[in-house]
Amino acid sequence: MSKESQRCLQEAYEELESELPDRLARAVGWVRAPERWWLRVTLGILCLVAGSLWFLPVVGLEFIPIGLLLLAQDIPFLQRPVARSILWLVQKYRDVRAWWRAKRAHRGQRSSVR
Repeated sequence: MSKESQRCLQEAYEELESELPDRLARAVGWVRAPERWWLRVTLGILCLVAGSLWFLPVVGLEFIPIGLLLLAQDIPFLQRPVARSILWLVQKYRDVRAWWRAKRAHRGQRSSVR
């Protein structure tokens, strides 16, 4: 495993956990423990299978990045591309959240003026 890939994946996990609710962030930290590799691999494969069934009403494409992130912890060649993708997704989430908050704040100011 490349140290750079590991560092990038660690950063992706930290950024993701900072955006998650505490309980979910603790669960992610628990699953990341080295002795739980079997759980990560199993959950990762299940998430990829669920993501491939996106056309069903219960599951969706959002399971694919989750599955890849879980598998990347134990599969070295996935670490860098998955970490970069997760960092990009977290940044886009933050951008959309900031845009939404600004839009709501602007709407609130406009309605209070009337």
